[in-house]
Amino acid sequence: MKFITYDAFNRITPVHIDRVVNFLFTHLEEYGDSKNAIRKAINYAAKERTGLGGYVFTLEDANEIVSAVVINKTGMDEYIPENILVYIATHKEHRGKGIGKKMMKYVIENCSGDIALHVEKDNPAQFLYKKLGFTTPYLEMRLKKDTHETA
Repeated sequence: MKFITYDAFNRITPVHIDRVVNFLFTHLEEYGDSKNAIRKAINYAAKERTGLGGYVFTLEDANEIVSAVVINKTGMDEYIPENILVYIATHKEHRGKGIGKKMMKYVIENCSGDIALHVEKDNPAQFLYKKLGFTTPYLEMRLKKDTHETA
């Protein structure tokens, strides 16, 4: 298996973007977003959208993606982490084999700065993140403006 890092120095091609979008869309399952949302995060990481960029990491075996991660840089060091892990998935046929742990260790070693991530409270991956040193110091709250009614 081989790790591949895409960033400002190792640019991801449109063909590879499509591969990663399709992989994440399929293997994120109930924790995923639309292909369009995934593509936006990858395009931000690839600096194809306005922003600071980030990283796309893949772990591949015989040119097939086994695991993929998308990291977006926040530019907000000193008050929130410099990076946000937007997407991570492992191929469903490779789960339970330590691939997710191997991928997360690679991501941690190859990202400059702290990393934040959001995980659903019922997602079993949260136990891996805690083992790797992630903590839950805050409760995230969101306001969805399109559904919010003011008093």
